[in-house]
Amino acid sequence: MEIQKITDDIHLIQLGGLESNIYLIKKKVLIDAGLGFHKKILEKALTTLDITPDEIERIIFTHAHYDHIGGASSFKNAKIAIHTDDAQVLETGDSTKSCAFAFGKDLTKTKVDLKLFDSDTIRIDNIALKVIHTPGHTEGSICLYDKDKKILFTGDTIFSDAIGRTDLPGSDEQEMKQSLDLLKTLHVTTILPGHGKIIEKDAEASINNTIKMYSY
Repeated sequence: MEIQKITDDIHLIQLGGLESNIYLIKKKVLIDAGLGFHKKILEKALTTLDITPDEIERIIFTHAHYDHIGGASSFKNAKIAIHTDDAQVLETGDSTKSCAFAFGKDLTKTKVDLKLFDSDTIRIDNIALKVIHTPGHTEGSICLYDKDKKILFTGDTIFSDAIGRTDLPGSDEQEMKQSLDLLKTLHVTTILPGHGKIIEKDAEASINNTIKMYSY
């Protein structure tokens, strides 16, 4: 387990293995929730940050793959937000499109409290996150953009040195290309991806270099 302070308002929790990165915003909102395989370790991480799972008010999912959504059941009081194009995966318990089968799991049907759309703004106190629909890895993949601080949460659309897979159920290679082209237009200083290390230096150059490596 590793905890990294990104800003005064953002902490990264990494549980290791196949778990997604988990971002804690303002000590009350999560971006992604991991697999749920290491609940005690995650609870310990939150305790280190002086909160409990019951104090999490909302979870924003970058997409509906199990390594990002499986841990939602640990947060009994949290409202669930996800792009409308991936919402049905949660609502129907789709173990294929969620890739739950790849982890030997069945997806439990989950209520979606807020269906997100492109260009929506999610406000967390003084933080405004713009929803950017970036299909390709999944139909409802999103990035979240803090324009003021030029921070981009990218989910599994793009990482520090790779892009999200497009050979999974619900993936689309052409849509991924269009999504990556869209990301190149943003002014970004920090990239907070769904897996792996964050990028805090030359983020725009990193986006362009990674896209070139995986150009279609």
